[in-house]
Amino acid sequence: MADLEERANVVASGSRRTGAGVGVRRRRAADLADCVRALADVHAADGYPAEWPERPAAWLTPDGLLAAWIAEADGRTAGHVGLARSAPGDMAPGLWSRRAGGRPELTAVIGRLFVAPAARGRAAGALLLASAVAHARVLGLHPVLDVLSTDTAALALYRRLGWTPLGSGEQRWASGRTVVVHCFAAPRG
Repeated sequence: MADLEERANVVASGSRRTGAGVGVRRRRAADLADCVRALADVHAADGYPAEWPERPAAWLTPDGLLAAWIAEADGRTAGHVGLARSAPGDMAPGLWSRRAGGRPELTAVIGRLFVAPAARGRAAGALLLASAVAHARVLGLHPVLDVLSTDTAALALYRRLGWTPLGSGEQRWASGRTVVVHCFAAPRG
């Protein structure tokens, strides 16, 4: 029951804090420059995103975006997550639909999730994910996501948090690159 109340508070307030000094709140337009700086740190450390976007702020604000959140730690933007409607090429909604028997339109896709290297180990990723999941559920949508096979830390996070594997497959990107993605659905909540 306490977990349900906590989720409702997260959705209602749009913000949340941990004992590790990490806070999560809804992203504002004024946050985008700091989000791009944090994303650049992540890209330098981990290679995420696998292909640096020509317009990173626009990449963080894809078509169909329903909401986005940032993590803050030590007075700095420390992470980001977005929640969007399915886009062409998204594999997870179709896999969820076949498994759950629901329409792909009943999903919301979690993406653009990253935590700056300096803020890792403080539950920022889990908090960002929880915010997006709670919002999707308020909208009556089931959260799904996909992740590259090379993003081992993200894969470990989703598995640790009980996300259900839906399947894997190859995607061919506009650049001509072919990648393997693993699709997951949020645990029933």
